[in-house]
Amino acid sequence: MGKFHDSIKAAHQEFIQQQHIFFVSSAPLNPEGHVNLSPKGLDCFRVFSESQVGYMDLISSGNETSAHTLENGRITFMFCSFAGAPLILRLYGKGKTVLPGSDEWDIFAPHFKIYPSTRQLIIADIHLVQTSCGFGVPLFRYEGERDIHFDWAEKKGPAGLEAYVQEKNLVSLDGLPTNLGLPG
Repeated sequence: MGKFHDSIKAAHQEFIQQQHIFFVSSAPLNPEGHVNLSPKGLDCFRVFSESQVGYMDLISSGNETSAHTLENGRITFMFCSFAGAPLILRLYGKGKTVLPGSDEWDIFAPHFKIYPSTRQLIIADIHLVQTSCGFGVPLFRYEGERDIHFDWAEKKGPAGLEAYVQEKNLVSLDGLPTNLGLPG
């Protein structure tokens, strides 16, 4: 049986900081829409307070989280222990996209390593934290981060990255607009 908390405790933050991967999930309101679940690596997740977190998001083949949080805000993060003591930690909240050039960007971006291919920050206000045993999560050994994305982004260059965003990141799989597709 899981345990529920109304905020991120110090032990939760310590656990989060030890993980090399996390998962982010979001969904549209339409029951026929697609639930999105994405793995995230790098050192891109931050706990700002006991009720606010965020991560730096790179340009990729879709932008579901931005579309879903724009529509309804719902977001869930999951961290699993793949080494050491078993644990699963979930953060439930309301998220939003913060774009380069916005006032909020100037507040949050200094907390992250920003790459040429950083497209946005996802910031979430957390209202529920759940921990559970994680006994069924297998053990894995961390070997390191992949460089493939950064090689790809360097080959694309700034103009190529912008063209890619315009082609692939303005609407969700279900046709919802992302913050990148909105004027101004």
